[in-house]
Amino acid sequence: QNVSDAQIQSQLDVLNKDFRKLNTDLSLVPSTFTSLVADAEINFCLANRDPNGTPTTGILRVQTSQASFSTNDGVKYASSGGSNAWPANQYLNIWVCNMSGGILGYAQFPGGAAATDGVVIGYTCFGTTGTVQAPFNKGRTATHEVGHWLNLRHIWGDTTCGSDLVSDTPTHNTANYGVPAYPHYSTCAGTPIEMTMNYMDYTDDACMYMFSIGQKSRMLATFASGGGRTS
Repeated sequence: QNVSDAQIQSQLDVLNKDFRKLNTDLSLVPSTFTSLVADAEINFCLANRDPNGTPTTGILRVQTSQASFSTNDGVKYASSGGSNAWPANQYLNIWVCNMSGGILGYAQFPGGAAATDGVVIGYTCFGTTGTVQAPFNKGRTATHEVGHWLNLRHIWGDTTCGSDLVSDTPTHNTANYGVPAYPHYSTCAGTPIEMTMNYMDYTDDACMYMFSIGQKSRMLATFASGGGRTS
């Protein structure tokens, strides 16, 4: 789905605001969590050289006969109607396509196969203009999926009262959807107030607006010596 340069730029702008604590909805973080909001100190830009060293806009447009793509990585291979990944040790690959089954996007964690490394985002939830559709029209699908690419887990740990391996995020019962009213209490041990506004929950775009300090540490560790994205 042929999104415009402007739509791509709008998504890049969101990533740079969200990961640098510059998003305008930061003021909506409740006082319970304001001391935990992190500037992840990670910046994003379009590539200006392709793997061969040739100048590029960083944007590839590929015509496909595939009506839609699933989570089976088909979009990541030219042989199945997609586009081959650029080297995982140099680039963050983002594929934008028509996703089937109501999926917004998915990501590969550090340490996976180089040929499939990156994130996939549906064209109706990529950026803030053009083909986006509410309530996923504020670019937060990519913020969430890039969080996975940087080794963040879902905030509920993908199981009831699970762990996301981050110490300063409250234990959640499970995923939250829509627009949860604050405070939203967990029934897990200690009945903590859930951080439903965290980018790694499943709430609507307009209702997520923070990473925590612990999540920042986990993301930056992926770039440190011995981390999954040291290169």
